[in-house]
Amino acid sequence: MAAANGVAGAGLFSEEELREVSGVRWGEDFVEVTCGCTSHRYGDAVGRLRVCASGDLEINCECTSGCREDKLTPAAFEKHSGKETAGKWRNTVWVIVQGEKVPLSKTALLKYYYLAHKSGNGSHKGRNARPSHRDEFICCTRCGKERRFRLRSKEECRVYHDAVAKVNWTCADLTTDRVTCDDEEERASRKVLRGCSRAPSCTGCMKCVCFGCETCRFKDCDCQTCVDFYRNSKE
Repeated sequence: MAAANGVAGAGLFSEEELREVSGVRWGEDFVEVTCGCTSHRYGDAVGRLRVCASGDLEINCECTSGCREDKLTPAAFEKHSGKETAGKWRNTVWVIVQGEKVPLSKTALLKYYYLAHKSGNGSHKGRNARPSHRDEFICCTRCGKERRFRLRSKEECRVYHDAVAKVNWTCADLTTDRVTCDDEEERASRKVLRGCSRAPSCTGCMKCVCFGCETCRFKDCDCQTCVDFYRNSKE
């Protein structure tokens, strides 16, 4: 692995810690590596693991050229891969070290994840200790198919917020993904995976359901929900 001098994310890990790890890429406050999970039935599902200084772990799946699953938790990625013994992602999700598959638990890549949990800032909170938001779905009024909205950033939350407010929302209004009414709807088995850090198939808990924060409420919106949120926050 080449030295990462001058790159902001290089301070997260030493060169020794990521020596011989495949696919290393340094970002502003994260490091990305090639990862995967093996199913006896489906084989290897490969992706890109992003390790953030906050302790957050996100995987963009690259199992097929048409796969649109991104920002998955390791547990959700494990389930998406079809792994038969889901629930042990620390040992089943692997990275490539010197050409061999090595479980995450045997690398230094989880040290910020463990630090976040030890300090009480669990993975249900993202950067700046903001609560996370699970994925939501809206039904197209034209084709009747439900489409997924990922709510990992303020921008994504705004897209969903405005879509909910639109009475006759259609697939053509979805600007964050190239989806048309002709595209297939997600399988029911995929819809249950909504990004909760506590459990991949969680139906809603305190870690993934937000009742209002500065990420999903907007000062420039005049809807009653946003108006009440900012009015109450001043009291």
